Amino acid sequence: MKSFLLRLVLLWVIVRRSSTQMPVPATVLNCCEGDLLLLLDSSGSVLNYEFSRLLLFAAELLRPFSLGRGHVRVGLLQVGTKPNLEFGLDVHNNQESLQRALQRVRQLQGDTNTDLALRVAQRLLMDTEDTIPKILLWLTDGVQPGDVDELMSALKQQGVYVLAVSTVHGNFQVLQRAVTPPLESHLYSVDLDNIEIITEDLREAIIEIIRAERLRVVHLTSHSAVLQWRPVLSTDSGYYELHYSSALKTDSGMRKILPGNSSWVELINLEPDTSYMASLHPESNQRLFNTLSVSFITLPDVLSPAEVSLSDSGPRQIRVSWGPLQPAQVRRYTVEYGAIPSGPVNTRMFHSQQNSTLLTGLEPGTQYLVTVSALHASGKERAISVKACTQEAAALPALADLQLSSVGLQEVRVAWQAHQEGLKGFWLSWEKERLHSIYTKPSISSVYLPPTSRGMNLAHLAPSSRVCVSPVYSSGRGDGICCTAETQTDSRQSG
Repeated sequence: MKSFLLRLVLLWVIVRRSSTQMPVPATVLNCCEGDLLLLLDSSGSVLNYEFSRLLLFAAELLRPFSLGRGHVRVGLLQVGTKPNLEFGLDVHNNQESLQRALQRVRQLQGDTNTDLALRVAQRLLMDTEDTIPKILLWLTDGVQPGDVDELMSALKQQGVYVLAVSTVHGNFQVLQRAVTPPLESHLYSVDLDNIEIITEDLREAIIEIIRAERLRVVHLTSHSAVLQWRPVLSTDSGYYELHYSSALKTDSGMRKILPGNSSWVELINLEPDTSYMASLHPESNQRLFNTLSVSFITLPDVLSPAEVSLSDSGPRQIRVSWGPLQPAQVRRYTVEYGAIPSGPVNTRMFHSQQNSTLLTGLEPGTQYLVTVSALHASGKERAISVKACTQEAAALPALADLQLSSVGLQEVRVAWQAHQEGLKGFWLSWEKERLHSIYTKPSISSVYLPPTSRGMNLAHLAPSSRVCVSPVYSSGRGDGICCTAETQTDSRQSG
């Protein structure tokens, strides 16, 4: 009974400790890339206390790693009567999410059918990217694990590293056959009350397997390549020595020395459509590192302009763009354009770093031939021609209605309706009677009104006066409406 009570107290301490854990560090290990699948014994042979202890151990073991694609992907598969995939490799991409998920895991109980779980593990790990390391970490009490030799052997033959942590009452012979050598760093048999003493050693063993010692080409053109790697040095711990050469040259190639905090380099002035080999060696007085290598073929040379595009087309303008920009190879660009079939040809020149221009002053509804040419430093010229059409000139909307109504002797109320969109104002004009003048012809009066205006009173109109209202838009004056105001002797007026 005392032993049982002691285990309950220890279990409470573990749960209490996990709920008051230190927050996930802001800086995590960005050293590694690989898939890590936890195979957790969740059967009835594992006590609740032991199960919670293994979960806490796994949480602390994984806490420093950067998670997600391109880093470390973690999955959890439970062993019971039937296997249970608690979460897959693509579920958690940050530590906060992973740690919460581990705290929510509940024990399955039941039989220890490890072989069924291993079949699921094999499928999960074989469906991932072949070029990255894969680890199966088996957390178990080792009691009656079943016939796992053949399945573990198949996993190892497919490139999966098998590591194991077992309680002291485990079947050590089965575990020895299961793990990937060397046993001293890949197999741990430990008392669960002191399991934290193996955390650092096991983590280092995992890092050794999934340390991302890969040199990758992340950007490639006809004359350049960007190489990237995960840093294994720091500013004070050493430097990188880079060698690269083409397969066409017999010399030793180029050599660069890069600082220890480097993680990428751009190789320039490469030959187009050429095979290259690059090797990167980390130099450090603290430990030995492997030399990383990569081969690549630069893209075929593309002389600018390789493409010409049109945009911002309007009645009197078209934007012309071209590419790719090659300021180191092109001296200048020339744009020629003229109306088809026999319009005058206009020519404009641009410096090597410009890749677009707006052609203005064009005729509406007209087809143009546009030619973009480049004069290269080698003396070669390259040109591309495209046909472009300007838009038809849009008819400016007219007034919707115009009405005249009498409001007094020789006075008329003018009212109208118009579309508000793009409206800038109105021009109102009318024939006004000349008073006390020797001239008999009426004078013309006009006024500009704001766009909110919809009417105005006109006085002293000439007989049969013409009243006109025209809308004004940003692009010009629209069609107006005119009406005739008849002035009667009885003061009645009609329009």
